[in-house]
Amino acid sequence: MKIVRVEAIPFAIPYRKPLKFASGEVHSADHVLVRVHTDEGLTGTAEAPPRPYTYGETQESIVAVIDRIFAPQIMGLTALEREAVHEKLDRTIGNPTAKAAIDMALWDILGQAAGMPVSGLLGGWTDRMRVSHMVGFAPADIMVAEAIRIRETYGITTFKVKVGRQPYTDDVEACRALREALGADVELYIDGNRGWSASESARALREMDGLGLTFAEELCPADDVLGRRWLVARSPIPFIADESATRPAEVTRELLGGSATAISIKTARTGFTASQRVLHACEGLGVEVVMGNQIDGQIGTLCTVTFGAAHRTTSRHAGELSNFLDITDDLLAEPLTIENGTLRIREGAGLGTAIDPDKLARYRQDR
Repeated sequence: MKIVRVEAIPFAIPYRKPLKFASGEVHSADHVLVRVHTDEGLTGTAEAPPRPYTYGETQESIVAVIDRIFAPQIMGLTALEREAVHEKLDRTIGNPTAKAAIDMALWDILGQAAGMPVSGLLGGWTDRMRVSHMVGFAPADIMVAEAIRIRETYGITTFKVKVGRQPYTDDVEACRALREALGADVELYIDGNRGWSASESARALREMDGLGLTFAEELCPADDVLGRRWLVARSPIPFIADESATRPAEVTRELLGGSATAISIKTARTGFTASQRVLHACEGLGVEVVMGNQIDGQIGTLCTVTFGAAHRTTSRHAGELSNFLDITDDLLAEPLTIENGTLRIREGAGLGTAIDPDKLARYRQDR
């Protein structure tokens, strides 16, 4: 299973509507399809979603770093030599989604070679996850209408509410409206994408007291070191580190430094190998985790549910697995479906990321 070729194919698929949040907005899924080919004819497939306002990666930079740096370095290694692959990738600083896509493609190859689903190789806990849906910035009545539509259409009963606007009272009003409209049986948590200061975050949490929120995520920047610690120490609910904890070492720093009490795991930035390291560290420290989403398409979402369903700890909370519903199309030959509020893994060998060649030809950007 020697690596003989690595492809980085840029593609773009429009969103049904712009997705807006405190750190930016997206109008199109300008992602990169990553394929790792072996000498035995097996091909591993994954997706790299650039988020320049979070990690500094762009579609162009992902293609360039894979084509010019990563691919030449890992050529000739086998899919079993993941540590050797990561040693070479880690010589280059940053580029988390490019590295993660290569890692997941290697796991896809291993699953195909073994004739087993990757979820089984990772842990095999269950075959599905409950789904959480992200509600982005909009007037409160529109946010409520979207949440109701998603619940009625897909059976989803967990919602991640984007907050971080100015003034913060707009988001307090939206969360109150969502709770009133959806009732006590629906789970709500908030994500500020670093949009507020520590004091604004504290005021917002006080004013949302009584709404039964499950988590608060990245309400203020981690670079506001003392303010963040002050806020987390006073938070009445677990405080999730997401974009501030993109590597195992950052997870340790945020947790031991008192800047977070829970962690979001995103396979789009830590693949499967580093995601397991993050998960095991969290389990050892006794903190909760959620499976996050990088506004992934269906390929990335399939990777997320594969990892999340494989472990007991990641299966306890609903995973962010529905962002692909906002994309007008996708590359998978067999599209994902959410039923009764859950998303299932693919049961065949590997990840199950068979690509529709006609769709790839339609949406790729390099021809």
